[in-house]
Amino acid sequence: MKPISPTRIAASASLFALLLFQLSAALTPALAAVAIPDAAAANPDAALAQEPAGFGPIDPAPPAGITTDEIIKKFGERESAFQKARDNYTYRQSVKVDTISEDTNRVDGEYQQVTDITFNKDGKREEHVVFAPQNTLQRVMMSPTDFDEIEHRLPFILTTEDQPKYKIDYLGRQHVDELDTYVFSVTPKTFEKGKHYFQGKVWVDQQDYQIVLINGMTVPQDTRKGHEDLQPPFTTYYEQVDGKYWFPTYTKAEGVLHFSFDAGGDVHMRNIVKFTDYKQYHTSARIIYNGEDITDKKAPDDKNQKPQSTPPPPQSPH
Repeated sequence: MKPISPTRIAASASLFALLLFQLSAALTPALAAVAIPDAAAANPDAALAQEPAGFGPIDPAPPAGITTDEIIKKFGERESAFQKARDNYTYRQSVKVDTISEDTNRVDGEYQQVTDITFNKDGKREEHVVFAPQNTLQRVMMSPTDFDEIEHRLPFILTTEDQPKYKIDYLGRQHVDELDTYVFSVTPKTFEKGKHYFQGKVWVDQQDYQIVLINGMTVPQDTRKGHEDLQPPFTTYYEQVDGKYWFPTYTKAEGVLHFSFDAGGDVHMRNIVKFTDYKQYHTSARIIYNGEDITDKKAPDDKNQKPQSTPPPPQSPH
């Protein structure tokens, strides 16, 4: 997101500023720390100081009957398989970006876009904008970084291929709504120039070995004057699709972007991204997990019926 300052000094920043959302309450101090790129900083282990209803306490005891390394290996393989699966689904992506007046606490600018992610007759990905009302943002404007955020970091998937880039630490077990999960802290090991990474926490379902919830932020942060790129915490929820795939469906963040004074100062934003209407595209591609073709195979039945989503996020009063 680029601020539009009174002095017209450009400074770039990310779309998803924010999260005074309960799940990330303890990460809020990181908003002031992002002035230093190394504030890759913010301690993700501090998240969840204030947990919403449905979250039990984290039990730090080691997992029973399986090692943490085995869990990491399993969910990496599962994430790799289902990243390929998601690439064979069509879906609708809805983006809403609001700036909020600090004086009235009301929306004073808004960007919206609804896009259908489909395939053409040759089986190649296509994007069709189906709704795009007039952009009324006045204090900030969308940048290429914002769209890259939506595509690559909000719907985070931690595959076997990507795991070596991260330090993955087991935090414990946690009951989330009706799900039993393993909780991990995820931190980039190194930073490759020009690339961004996820840092925070991931919740992995104990039965399906897939990520069902993430809470964190994009790192590194760039705070050079005239090039500010600020990306506060966000939370993404996942839902089970076709009884087997946990796909990202909802991201919410809210908070204040601290631009430099010359670039316009603080901007309060509230943003929501939804991924809906997942439908499998019929293709010859096959999804192989652990040597087995699971393309059209549902997850094993469970006498205790698994809910289809993680807890719904708290609704904003505005």
